[in-house]
Amino acid sequence: MKRIVAALGLIAVVAVVASLPVSGQSTAAPPLVVTAFNGQPAPPYATPRTPWGDPDLQGVWSSDDASFPVSRGARGAPANAAPQGLYLTDEQWAARQKQIQDGVRNGENAIGSFRGDFPRRAFRQTSYIVDPPDGVMPQPLPDAQKRRAPRDQGTFGAGPFDWTTDFTNYDRCITRGIWGSVARVVYGNGNRIVQAPGMVVISYEMIHDTRVIYTDGRPHINSRIRGYLGDSRGRWDGDTLVVETTNLTDQTSIGANGNGLRHSDKIKMTERIKRVAPEILQYQLTVDDPVTYPRPFTMSIPLTPLDGGGLLPYECHEGNEAIRNSLGAERAEDRALAADLAKGIKRARRPVQDGLDVGGRPTGPGARGGGPPPPDPNVPPREQ
Repeated sequence: MKRIVAALGLIAVVAVVASLPVSGQSTAAPPLVVTAFNGQPAPPYATPRTPWGDPDLQGVWSSDDASFPVSRGARGAPANAAPQGLYLTDEQWAARQKQIQDGVRNGENAIGSFRGDFPRRAFRQTSYIVDPPDGVMPQPLPDAQKRRAPRDQGTFGAGPFDWTTDFTNYDRCITRGIWGSVARVVYGNGNRIVQAPGMVVISYEMIHDTRVIYTDGRPHINSRIRGYLGDSRGRWDGDTLVVETTNLTDQTSIGANGNGLRHSDKIKMTERIKRVAPEILQYQLTVDDPVTYPRPFTMSIPLTPLDGGGLLPYECHEGNEAIRNSLGAERAEDRALAADLAKGIKRARRPVQDGLDVGGRPTGPGARGGGPPPPDPNVPPREQ
């Protein structure tokens, strides 16, 4: 009898342990969070279909209108009060609408050699992050923090730059990764979607990556085969395209332009894409990387039609002169530092970008032109 009781007790313990989440174990990605209607119920809408019957997502879409921070309360949030929920208060909402209207007027009348893209539609959303509920991206784990390196910032950092691997993949015109290719930056935010039976193809404007996502039920490729954009497999959940991507490398990150602390090769990404209105796609990405982050997190943003309706050529290619010139400038700075030191002058190294951002904006206190730039509420932070 004692043996029977002991056996039953062991079975109960095994059952309890089996029901507990294993440390680092992947969890199911949450359902789609539709933010496109500013917290209001979605109006009735019948998703159009392709000739072969799949939901039609085709078009050239953009994140230009996703003009809010990645994390809630980050740079770009209204200064009068930190938003507490996923949507702005009425007062904050009025301020953002005015901000967008002023931005359109300024953008359409901008003069100069560099012109960034700008939003035309204001959304009430306070952060890209919709899960966790506080709207803040989880901080990387302590062991993951040890992977930080100058390459995370590339030419927007301080270096040193001794070889090509000290630059970001964005600097090198290789890739911005999946999230970096969708998240809003100052220009080049186009996403072109075309479909054929059994596949969805997404092309990105900047760094011109193209992903072929099979929806015909085929399995993932061998786990030993890795790629910057991984291996994506899609399925239809009603009118929503669900894409699971595995087989990624550890060479990209979850940051603007794919820069920042790199994730691990254990990462799994789950995208959900649904057409929720004639001119709005809701795009959602869940990141599950137990080696880098303490928990999965989810970002969801509306995509709207790209101004002009077509992707512009992005003439950037791996091995271009930018990296060679940057390395040459670093060696010239080495010689200049040594010459100054010989004269008794000890100074800080000048950064490759000379403290200037895209379009010549100062990036910090030591930048040429002085001081940090004023926060641009229409541009999410470059690194989260």
